[in-house]
Amino acid sequence: MKTKRFLFIVVVLLLIGSAQYHAVFAQGSGPCMSDQEQYALDGCTVVIVGKKASADGSIITTHTCDCGVCDWTWRYKPPVDHEPGSKRKIYWIAQFITTPPAKGYHWDTIESRFNGLEIDQVPHTYGYLHGMFGYINDNQVAIGESTIGCQRQMRNNTPTPKFDITMLTHIAMERATTARNAIQIMGDLATQHGYGNTDTGEMLAVSDRDEVWIFEIMPVGPLWTPETGKPGAVWCAQRVPDDHVSVCPNESRIGEIDLDDKDNFMASENVISCAVEMGLYDPDSGKPFSWKHAYSPGEYSVASSGGSRGRMWRFFDLVAPSKKFSPETPNMDFPFSVKPDKKYSVAEVINMLRDNFEGTPYYTARGLQGGPFQNPNLLPYGFTVDSVRYNTPRSIGMNRSEYTTVIQVRDWLPNPIGGLVWISFGSQNTNCFMPFYQGVTRIPKSFEHGDHWEFDRSVARWAFDYVDFHSYVMYSYAIQDVRQAQKKWELGAIERTDDIDAKAMELYKESPEKASAYLTEYCNDNADLVVNTWWKLGDDLLVKYNHLWIYDAKDRSRNQPEYPDWWLRELVKYNKLEPAPPEDRH
Repeated sequence: MKTKRFLFIVVVLLLIGSAQYHAVFAQGSGPCMSDQEQYALDGCTVVIVGKKASADGSIITTHTCDCGVCDWTWRYKPPVDHEPGSKRKIYWIAQFITTPPAKGYHWDTIESRFNGLEIDQVPHTYGYLHGMFGYINDNQVAIGESTIGCQRQMRNNTPTPKFDITMLTHIAMERATTARNAIQIMGDLATQHGYGNTDTGEMLAVSDRDEVWIFEIMPVGPLWTPETGKPGAVWCAQRVPDDHVSVCPNESRIGEIDLDDKDNFMASENVISCAVEMGLYDPDSGKPFSWKHAYSPGEYSVASSGGSRGRMWRFFDLVAPSKKFSPETPNMDFPFSVKPDKKYSVAEVINMLRDNFEGTPYYTARGLQGGPFQNPNLLPYGFTVDSVRYNTPRSIGMNRSEYTTVIQVRDWLPNPIGGLVWISFGSQNTNCFMPFYQGVTRIPKSFEHGDHWEFDRSVARWAFDYVDFHSYVMYSYAIQDVRQAQKKWELGAIERTDDIDAKAMELYKESPEKASAYLTEYCNDNADLVVNTWWKLGDDLLVKYNHLWIYDAKDRSRNQPEYPDWWLRELVKYNKLEPAPPEDRH
């Protein structure tokens, strides 16, 4: 009886998982999709720049945590020495949820999500910075994340797998000394204890002082248990060439693999056999095995999807315009990586993260969609009207981002100075990236709390949302004010980096602790100034564009904004307006 009941439960879970996958990873999003499903559909963008493709020789990786309802809080976790025989508890940490502050913030209530597994603790765990995921540790091992999905029969949202992607990144931060080491740690834990629960296919950009990899991992279906003796996950990793750039816009990137090439590929032992057993690959077909075609295929391009799957094309169009990639190119046919037409600075990477398809037919503020003041943030999920579904372009820049990271790993500097995370909160277009060196020992309290549903002026994120909200009224005007603030505070910090590095190096030679203290003070002070500036900027935008006018505080004048002629013509046409009589024109 117990066996029949167990099999019934498994079948139900399998059907639920299949239905969820179909809903989440269909090409177009539906009008009744939940925020969690929308997040998984097109949640995060990762950009990767190899050290020979960057302007200063740093490896650059990014992560736009695009969600809209997820936890945005950040913490610093210090290094710890552990007693022999210590255990490390493992938790389920769902990406897509947050809890009311009255019940405790995400990382303060972690014990409530203990899943029963304890693994042997290592003698020393490294310090690291983390948001939802671990981002950089004491060894300049860095991570960026993007959800990529998987074949529906692979999903395992049962309680059996003990690791999700968040937990894997935190263990990697605690233990890894190199990117390869991090990949192996995560892969081994997932295959031994199972991977899945709330997560499906995931991609991580994993970098260190010398190299950067794309690591992808999938569950192996709801019937897996440790007693099967089989791996509880399937994973693969491919190195990005030093002189190349790459991207992951929620789509699997690894194609054909060469397991004999140990310099450029890593994989679980079941990397091919799992696909064969699931009927996802026929070794007798005569076709080479392709990771993405087997485990996470997709048939769409920027053109065929109406721009909703356009980030892949847009990235390659931006970094390698000489190759003239066609909008009709299926996303699955884009190369794993490409040598860019130019080398990229961190400022240029940040600008790329703010891209809204400007200058293309997929510009998100084009025509009626953007309105008279060219707001690129309207209708981000498409829409349904008269029972017909329409997609709208999904750009790299996205107003629903919880936060964004741009991480530099620099091999010519000691780890506390070489690792540098640029953190921003909220919409990429209107936020400000703030530097945090790996050597900091604390972050602002304003980073550590906050919630979407409760406004709080002590929370850093709300300062940036405050500016973003007030920019919507007259976007094409307000964004110019925001760009001026970004130029001063963001570009100013970028341009100061060499001087901060030099000062930190002087102190480091005296004492690493002095360098860390200096960097901690600099980063926290700068962040506090930026947050306060953005609160003031939000106030200024409210006053300047109040009532859809332009109030000039210098000469105390009020001026009417210019509405574009095309919009006025559409207004006349739609509202069937008649010209005013000559005597009544004002």
